[in-house]
Amino acid sequence: MPTTIILADDHPLLLNGTKEFLEKKWFKVIDTATDGNTAYNKISKQIPDIAILDFDMPKLNGLEVAQEIQRNKINTKVIILTLHKQESLLNEVGKTIHGYITKDSALEELELCLDSINNNNTYIGKKLKSTVHFDSGTNTSIETLTATELKILKYLEKNLNSTQIAEELFISKRTVEKHRSNIIKKLEIDTTNQNALFVWLKQNPDLFNT
Repeated sequence: MPTTIILADDHPLLLNGTKEFLEKKWFKVIDTATDGNTAYNKISKQIPDIAILDFDMPKLNGLEVAQEIQRNKINTKVIILTLHKQESLLNEVGKTIHGYITKDSALEELELCLDSINNNNTYIGKKLKSTVHFDSGTNTSIETLTATELKILKYLEKNLNSTQIAEELFISKRTVEKHRSNIIKKLEIDTTNQNALFVWLKQNPDLFNT
């Protein structure tokens, strides 16, 4: 029987492109989703063999979906397919996720990854094995940020305020403010400037070109 897959990505073109690629390779894509919450609900109901999830999605990111799958003992293996090159994600391979591939090499490696996972192995993309750090010039302390903190940082980069971010993430404004404080501490940003975090984001314009 063909491997059953649920795909989730908030970029429709990437979602459809990956779906078409997999179907040409005789994998069975049984459903798709464009946000993490919908993805989890579909996975929990349909129990596919494998879920291929974008890391950066609304409501729940790919890792958070994987954590929910593990917490609720759902028999679905997870591949994170993303442009994020994070050591924190790499460390989850073999724990909450079974595969981790960057989108720039997805079509080259996705079939290999699926075959590896079907054989009860884990898979890490070749480019990730050679380098899991951000491009030179980027503050490497960003690798210490949690998935939620990274998500908040990206919303800040899009000029959303704390109230708007709270609505997007279904959390309180106070929680967002606490995360922002943690981000500033971890990135060692000078707090004497009220807009220091936004200045830092402007100084790292390529951080979220994903």
